[in-house]
Amino acid sequence: MAGPASRRRLRRRLRRLAALALLLALAPGPPAAWAGQAPRPAERGPPVRLFTEEELARYGGEEEDQPIYMAVKGVVFDVTSGKEFYGRGAPYNALTGKDSTRGVAKMSLDPADLTHDTTGLTAEELKSLDNVFTKVYKAKYPIVGYTARRILNEDGSPNLDFKPEDQPHFDTKDEF
Repeated sequence: MAGPASRRRLRRRLRRLAALALLLALAPGPPAAWAGQAPRPAERGPPVRLFTEEELARYGGEEEDQPIYMAVKGVVFDVTSGKEFYGRGAPYNALTGKDSTRGVAKMSLDPADLTHDTTGLTAEELKSLDNVFTKVYKAKYPIVGYTARRILNEDGSPNLDFKPEDQPHFDTKDEF
């Protein structure tokens, strides 16, 4: 059985691998040029990065000088501009500093619902989740990263279903 130091090294390596995978997925590459298309210039926003659960928890709105982040569907948004909703003592502060996908889908602030897990959600709740994700979070707040869970599987292997189409400047047809 591996000791704590060995597990830390493994987690560090997995984070680096995931960050590299994210970088490669978001990087404009030659395929657009091969197709004879001029690549679109990327809109510049805050750098996109990978967040572990522990790192994301640091941005829960408790510190006045820190940005406020929350994740929905594994996409981390900077909701600082909505501080009156998400800041310390605000009505939706419970959603911050974590992936609150289930809570957003169910319109719930119950601590048991403040998780990434969508198991057992109804079709109506999933539709609501997609609607709020697109029309509220993607429309209003900048994307600052992804949760490690979205990019990596439980065993630490890359999630082959990950597609960074959530990036405003990213268009799959321009990349492939």
